[in-house]
Amino acid sequence: METLFLIASIAGQRVALPAYHVESVVEMESVTPVPLVVPHIAGLFALRSRVLTVIDSLAALGLGRTPIGGLMQAVIVGCDGHPYALLVESVEDVVRAPRPQPPCAVLSPEWARAARGMIEHEGEPLLLIDPAALVAGPPAIAA
Repeated sequence: METLFLIASIAGQRVALPAYHVESVVEMESVTPVPLVVPHIAGLFALRSRVLTVIDSLAALGLGRTPIGGLMQAVIVGCDGHPYALLVESVEDVVRAPRPQPPCAVLSPEWARAARGMIEHEGEPLLLIDPAALVAGPPAIAA
């Protein structure tokens, strides 16, 4: 049985997101910063009379920070009944693929925490990313 996935790029890597989590894909010109939030929250964004929390996918993976400003692409996802905007580098397409398989490679801790398997698309393995793991952000560092 095949399932739908959204193909996007995060940290220079093509990844797949389960399409059932995706509400839409948008371009944002501005994000309103919020003081004293955890580093993976880039700020807030208003979309169709809703206020969305903007998640910096790079920071959520512990791989740096996305420069905020200019035109940015975001994938709007629903997690635990709340909408979030996940910043991504680009969005390609929605594709059908067989059910995910376990990862076939050893992943770095950052990617392993967000990965839920792999899919194959046009002969290329793509990491399946759990949007909820990006929303949760990196594990807290003990002081």
